[in-house]
Amino acid sequence: MKAVIFDLWDTLVEWPAAEAEVLKSGLAELVALDADEFERRWRDGYKASQTAPLADSYRALGVPDEHIDAHVAARHEFGRNVLRLRSGARDTLARLRERGLKLGLISVCSEEVPAAWPESDLAGLFDAETFSSDTGLMKPEPEIYLKTARALGIDPVDAMFVGDGANDELGGAERVGMTPVLFAPRGEPQWKGLAGWTGLRITALDEVLALL
Repeated sequence: MKAVIFDLWDTLVEWPAAEAEVLKSGLAELVALDADEFERRWRDGYKASQTAPLADSYRALGVPDEHIDAHVAARHEFGRNVLRLRSGARDTLARLRERGLKLGLISVCSEEVPAAWPESDLAGLFDAETFSSDTGLMKPEPEIYLKTARALGIDPVDAMFVGDGANDELGGAERVGMTPVLFAPRGEPQWKGLAGWTGLRITALDEVLALL
């Protein structure tokens, strides 16, 4: 292996579900929709929210124009507050670097993540970062993995991809030739379809070192 590529949310950084739900609830209060219709639009708009401006996604939900800027700003503040490395992540990344491995990151995320990145705990730790909101690419689309491999200067077969398995990211990595590793800190995967995972898995980030 020449590189290890990581997922962001619920891998290197724990997803702050409670804080995210507060933001979502604030949007729901502003739209003239019943709860079921709001949830339908929220689900249907997921890809757009991760690949296009948040203002457009909020407008599609029915948020009045006069409230959009404030809620986009709140999401950016959320990003600045929550981009904090999981315990043990920094040491693992440093030890991988000491072994001469390149480090990459692929994240399905909305625009606040790359905006907050330069001032976050994660800035400067990777040789290549690929954000869906910057590229318009989503996992498990092949190009999001291939783009990252090109940025690292490696062939996909020389990379290991580590993630919690959301968005079929492990299958996507495997289909382009990367070696996928399931990160399941609670012992069992949290996403449907992964209960029968027979590939590599770790329960702590530093366990990736033993796989190389």
